[in-house]
Formats: sequence, structure tokens, C-alpha cells
Amino acid sequence: MSSDFELLEAWRGGDEVAGRDLFSRYFDAVFRFFRNKVNDAAEDLTQQTFMGLVAGRDKFRGDASFRTYLFVIARKRLYSYLRNLDKRQDPIEFGNSSVVDLGLVSPSQAVAVRQEQQLLLQALRRLPVEMQLALELHYWEELTVVEIADVLETPVGTVKSRLQRARQRLDAVIAELSESEALLHSTMDNFDEWARDLQRHIAPAKEPPG
Repeated sequence: MSSDFELLEAWRGGDEVAGRDLFSRYFDAVFRFFRNKVNDAAEDLTQQTFMGLVAGRDKFRGDASFRTYLFVIARKRLYSYLRNLDKRQDPIEFGNSSVVDLGLVSPSQAVAVRQEQQLLLQALRRLPVEMQLALELHYWEELTVVEIADVLETPVGTVKSRLQRARQRLDAVIAELSESEALLHSTMDNFDEWARDLQRHIAPAKEPPG
């Protein structure tokens, strides 16, 4: 089986089959990266991310993994999209503003079925964007702290502390949004399980092209 980078080089050389194979491997992960932040734009941004791979404008660092490289491109596409939509004159501080703060997504529009999942997704959207990214990459994509640091272009020590603060803040938002003690305890007592299960619920609106 060809490696991810072998497929990428073949795709850049005009091999469309290699491109479809790479797309198939990572479509769900990239779509999931955008889905809980930009709703209907997720599919377009996913396509743009893969086209960014082919164009190669984002320089690959030799010691990074392919997934890290892919999510770096996805993060840059996300930030560019959010900046273009934001009508304020001041630059967006992604360490302070959430997608809900920016008014670019509804706090209640979720893609999950269970109440616990909806609560978790709503809480994630109320975190500063950088915290949301760090937590989702950690729980959904199982990236290491070093990989998350590469994606966010942030020192490893900063990412470690950010993950701790993000989880504390998320817990506080979940408590604030919870409609009952029973829902709160069900969500918090089984947090890791709910977080993993969300991978299956944040699914593409349609199958990637074959």
C-alpha cells in the first residue's frame, strides 16, 4: 500500500486515482474538522484543503506527519474563511473569540442525536477557536501534544497548558448550558465516551466523490 506522501506526490504528478485514494483516506477527518465550526461551508473548505495539498503552497516540514501537514492547511483555510466573513475592523483573536462570539454559527445548531452529544458540541462552539481546535484534535483525531503544537504553530508547553485550560473551561460551559443535573452528570461521568462517539455523528452530508 502506498504511503500518504507517495499518493500525494503521484497526485501532484497528475495521477487522479492517487488523489481519490488520498481523499478517501482523509475526507472524514477533514470534514469533521470544519463541520462543528462553519456548518454549510464544511464541504467547500474540505475541498479547498485537499486542493491546497496539491498546490503545495503551504511548505511541508520534513519531520512532520502527513496528518499534521493536512491539518495545518485546514487550520489556515478555516482562519482565512472566518476572517473573510467577519465584518469587524479589529483583527480576530482566535485565542479569545469563539465561533459563536463571531456570530458565524448558531450555538444550538448541532449534528448529534443524543442530548449529551448536543450539549458537548454546543459547549465546544463557545470556546475560543484555538481551544476548540486543540480539544477536537485531541479527542476526535487523537493527535499527540507535539502534533497539535505543529498544527497550531504553537510551542508544546503552551499546548499542554492550553489543553488543560480548555478542558476546565469546557466543563464550566457544559455545567452552565446543562438543563438538568441528570444531563450534566451523564455528560461529565462519561465524557471520554461521548467525545469518541461524536466521531461517528459528525459525518459528511454526502459521500466524497469516487
